[in-house]
Amino acid sequence: MITSDRLDRLIKAYDVRGVFPDDLDTEVARLVGAAFVTVVGASKADGGPGAVVVGRDMRPSGPGLVAAFAEGVTNLGVDVVDIGLASTDELYYAAGSLGLPGAMFTASHNPAKYNGIKLCRVGASPVGQESGLREIRSLVEQWSVDGLPSFDGQPGSVSERDVLNAYAAFLHGLVDLRAIRPLTVVVDAGNGMGGFTVPAVLSGLPLTIHPLFFELDGNFPNHEANPIDPANMRDLQAAVIEHKADIGLAFDGDADRCFVVDEKGDIVDPSTITGLIAVRELAREPGSTIIHNLITSASVPEIVREHGGVPVRTRVGHSFIKARMAETGAIFGGEHSGHFYFRDFWRADSGMLAALHTLAALGETPQGTTLSGLLAEFIRYVPSGEINTTVKDQAAVVAEIKTAYADRPGVELDELDGLTVTGQTPDGRTWWFNVRPSNTEPLLRLNVEGPDQPTMESVRDEALVIIRGGV
Repeated sequence: MITSDRLDRLIKAYDVRGVFPDDLDTEVARLVGAAFVTVVGASKADGGPGAVVVGRDMRPSGPGLVAAFAEGVTNLGVDVVDIGLASTDELYYAAGSLGLPGAMFTASHNPAKYNGIKLCRVGASPVGQESGLREIRSLVEQWSVDGLPSFDGQPGSVSERDVLNAYAAFLHGLVDLRAIRPLTVVVDAGNGMGGFTVPAVLSGLPLTIHPLFFELDGNFPNHEANPIDPANMRDLQAAVIEHKADIGLAFDGDADRCFVVDEKGDIVDPSTITGLIAVRELAREPGSTIIHNLITSASVPEIVREHGGVPVRTRVGHSFIKARMAETGAIFGGEHSGHFYFRDFWRADSGMLAALHTLAALGETPQGTTLSGLLAEFIRYVPSGEINTTVKDQAAVVAEIKTAYADRPGVELDELDGLTVTGQTPDGRTWWFNVRPSNTEPLLRLNVEGPDQPTMESVRDEALVIIRGGV
């Protein structure tokens, strides 16, 4: 029997993820496979396509988990198309192009002891708590006691399919790089799947590439494949300076996120890249809608409006962004966390596609133009970065912040996701902060932005006094 406590640790807001084999083992994978095809209606008897596509990252536990998942799928008469080693966005490509539900075995940026499963429906539509994960959990819990339901028909089969080159060709069809000038590029794959996909996608371009940690190794011997932590960007920053590179790119473990370093070795805020790509997409389709989450820089909606687009603000999290993209027909969406979403990529996120846009934008400039120079117009505010504080009562602390700011003149509050407080300096410049409870830990996450460093620090420190009073 798989206990409710164990499933609480495993079933997250957007995926299945836990320590292997303590939480996520082959029995869980087998049950999730069977529950997944049941919930998404993959069987031909349910009007589905009769197959699912499966990929995995480089973690040593991946092959065994994939085999167990495939057993759960095929035991219910559904076929498995196994694409083998893949980035998460490569799995989304396979699910979208083949018209199949998909399962990607990865723990993304988490340390080596973890593994997980990202699930999607036909067309790479996400499976989260509100779109199937809750039902999958219920079936896993039930079947761990009662056993899988009987199936009298022909078991499904497992076939292998290589989609890497087709994935690379599809991305090149979305971003025209034929006219770019030669660039020197350092790429840090962090021993993750970028080391597998980058050679296929960037080959044949006028790029001198200096690879860092391209060897696939799920034990992450050099640093964690988590570029949102500045400590994991130091090797890339140093290599950009050493090689006098034009740009540095860093991918997380499953290569669905991309972070950028400029020619000076400075980390570029993902909001800046969101603004850059938004302008490129608006040039292609004027008047389009651009999605941004509520802790993306205030520069993003400003830039979108200036270029004739329609900015739409949404909650943090890929399922919310993808849903709003579908509702609004948005051409592009960006998050502060380095996730970038593209309508023409089944509204899925692709770190590689974001990298291609950034390379194209720089490569189309005259010789001598630097990345920092190109991006200067997109940088308008000073961010604090995310500050996490452990508190005893998340709701009580958020309520205290709300009370503290509710009656201040010129201050606006909204509760789209946590609490966002927006105000202005005496000279009319905007500052804001957002505080959100973690879904999985007793934490409050604070993000602050101001028009300059002193304003940001003042707003940050005032909010932290209240938050840390609730520690």
